[in-house]
Amino acid sequence: MSAEYGQQQQHGGRGGRSTGNKKSKKRCRRKETYSMYIYKVLKQVHPDIGISAKAMSIMNSFVNDVFERLASEAAQLAQYSGRTTLTSREVQTAARLLLPGELAKHAVSEGTKAVTKYTSSK
Repeated sequence: MSAEYGQQQQHGGRGGRSTGNKKSKKRCRRKETYSMYIYKVLKQVHPDIGISAKAMSIMNSFVNDVFERLASEAAQLAQYSGRTTLTSREVQTAARLLLPGELAKHAVSEGTKAVTKYTSSK
């Protein structure tokens, strides 16, 4: 795994600033991406295939886009029923509405499996 995926830059000193420099530098903010998770899934599916930085960026944009769509659809569904809390039911319905055919079925089954695993570990 190269330094691009899942590993953060390390800074010496205090908060990314050098001790001798008096000019204020812009502090490096950690960019949150799905790169590490995309890479792990890729290795589960195709262990011998890698991914370029540009392809990873595209995949990250795709995951962010799908997340935004699912979240906004689930929020609308919750609003229609007069609720202020998103439950697994709203997310499941949003997935059924947004994703096509077989992909929706797989998403619902994986989501149900994840919720069951989470509730059993509590």
